Amino acid sequence: MAGAAVLRALRSLHIRTLAATSGRCSAPGKSVPPGSCVQYPPWTSPVRSLQLCSALCAGHNKWSKVKHVKGPKDEARGRMFMKFGMMIRIAVKEGGPNPDMNVNLANILEQCRSKNMPKASIEAAIKGAEKAKPASQHMFEARGPGGCLLLIEVLTDNTTRSHQDIKRLLIKNGGMLSDGARHNFNRRGVVLVPGQNISMERALELAIEAGAEDVQETEDEDEQPLLQFICDVADLKKVRLSLAELGMQILSVGLEFVPRTLLSLDQNQLDTASTLIEALNDCPDVVRVWDNIQAEG
Repeated sequence: MAGAAVLRALRSLHIRTLAATSGRCSAPGKSVPPGSCVQYPPWTSPVRSLQLCSALCAGHNKWSKVKHVKGPKDEARGRMFMKFGMMIRIAVKEGGPNPDMNVNLANILEQCRSKNMPKASIEAAIKGAEKAKPASQHMFEARGPGGCLLLIEVLTDNTTRSHQDIKRLLIKNGGMLSDGARHNFNRRGVVLVPGQNISMERALELAIEAGAEDVQETEDEDEQPLLQFICDVADLKKVRLSLAELGMQILSVGLEFVPRTLLSLDQNQLDTASTLIEALNDCPDVVRVWDNIQAEG
């Protein structure tokens, strides 16, 4: 990603600048307050990087011109909570019901709270996950309109039925199952914070200080600006804590599939891709859908 490459270069420049500055700021016999000599690299121009669509974050700017895509309503809200319940079920299955011992579950619960999911619903989902009948988790790889790539995460008690449902929805909406799509995505940690009144220059500084690999702009369902700090899975907790210490409000923390390369679509392809992704998200067995569609500039 271009943003990650820029960030690496700026991080290197930042380190060299600090090293050079430390010598100039240390004068014999003078006391210098901690941090008073820190100088950041001379940012030359704003850098704007864009992010993929997440099934649980409707309304990203790449869909702003798509027909019939409207704001969240009660039905969409209920569907979102249902998907969160499925994510809780997967997390409990993998690491147990105690969020203090299950980092993935703790991150999902934080997302639930950020979306105002009722506490009673969260507790019911955790208890229900322990008693639920056995189900298997699958990742379907697909190709959509214009050649875009999709990863479709599924939780099901009937793999054959889910496979047939996904295949039918893809064919009906201009897509197909396609082995190999997974190789275009990396599993990364993502920390989401509000983006109001934060320039990309400052966002890049925050990414450097927090140890993130990249920072990307996106929007929530109300078209409010957000920043996504992307990092290695192993560094997720550290980056989250660092951003909180830097005064950032943490909206959500989690693991996502981030595309290696993004694909631009024309308006007709974007309309068709939107219809396909909505249809997949409406499927009861689908947990989340990831894509590599380029957001609008």
